[in-house]
Amino acid sequence: MREPRWRQEGEEPDYRFSLANERTFLAWIRTALALLAGGVLLEQFATRLQPHLALIGVAVLLAALSAALCAAAYTRWRANEIAMRHRRRLASTIAIPLLSVATSVVAAILALLLLLQ
Repeated sequence: MREPRWRQEGEEPDYRFSLANERTFLAWIRTALALLAGGVLLEQFATRLQPHLALIGVAVLLAALSAALCAAAYTRWRANEIAMRHRRRLASTIAIPLLSVATSVVAAILALLLLLQ
């Protein structure tokens, strides 16, 4: 695989920072996989929760959130690598508050579905 152009710019950062950035990326991916697994689990095994259409909506929301989180993880990892190469501040991200809000919405919907049983 060809090395991206941005990896040839600036100076090579301390490998410890690059490895820490990679671990953070992997943590985001792990979270995305957990969200995806939760969506699949809901759709496949939550047979008592009704209405089933709402349950499918929550499962789709979790899958979409998982996909968005994967994209945000890569974008953030890349931005951090570029910033470290140019000795700039690390950029902030909107992904953290969005993930918190989306997870809270999913939890509220599931709580409502459980209360309506």
